[in-house]
Amino acid sequence: MLSNKDFFEANKATWNDKVKVHAKSDMYDLEAFKKGKNSLMTYELKALGDVSGKSLLHLQCHFGQDTLSWSRLGAKCVGVDLSNEGIKLAKTLNTELHQDAKFVCCNVLDTSEHVKQVFDIVFSSYGVIGWLPDLKPWGKMIAEKLKKGGVFYLAEFHPIVWMFDYLEGKPIMKYGYMQNEVIYEEYEGTYADTNSKMITKEYGWNHGLSEVINALIEAGLHIDYLNEYDESPYNVLPDLVETKSGMYATKDKLYPLIFEIKATKI
Repeated sequence: MLSNKDFFEANKATWNDKVKVHAKSDMYDLEAFKKGKNSLMTYELKALGDVSGKSLLHLQCHFGQDTLSWSRLGAKCVGVDLSNEGIKLAKTLNTELHQDAKFVCCNVLDTSEHVKQVFDIVFSSYGVIGWLPDLKPWGKMIAEKLKKGGVFYLAEFHPIVWMFDYLEGKPIMKYGYMQNEVIYEEYEGTYADTNSKMITKEYGWNHGLSEVINALIEAGLHIDYLNEYDESPYNVLPDLVETKSGMYATKDKLYPLIFEIKATKI
């Protein structure tokens, strides 16, 4: 019987492999990023505004592009990620780009054990909560890492998106909106490079919006807003259509693709 520890170890191995593929991918466009391109999307920039001089903790930062984008905007950043290869590349980029961000390799649920300071902002985005079996420890950790009056911001794929299996090139409803059981997927390629020969093996969990919101409220955060959008800044699902705004949507727009939450520690 596999445990959560086994699931995390398997996911870490997969994300270590993904780093090598993603660093060369068009989606992450590392060369443009090195030349100054900001990797942050409109939702995030609008939500957090001027971050100059503020301390910012980036949870599940992958190889640090968004962390370093906040750093370029003047924030004092710490990025955390499960993948040691991701953190290694993030540190290399930090040095190469002459930034002062710090990067820590650990399971996001163990952040409080590895990062002792508290922050003005805790930030996380896109494809993050699905790697966690239970959001209550996640919410508790976020509250621990925020200063009083500090802000948590999450931009994430909508839970309805994760009800579908996309491995056959079209969405087929397969998983429960509030499914407790772990979901295992094995396939060739990654979301950033579907032509890659890498074999992705990953374990994940579905979390409905009520679970996300209640985890934050129970941890002592005040929900400032919850917004849902039928457009995504990333073209990561089959058959999405580019909109006039440069975003991506399903052809019929029957369900939301993205949600965002902003919350304050009271």
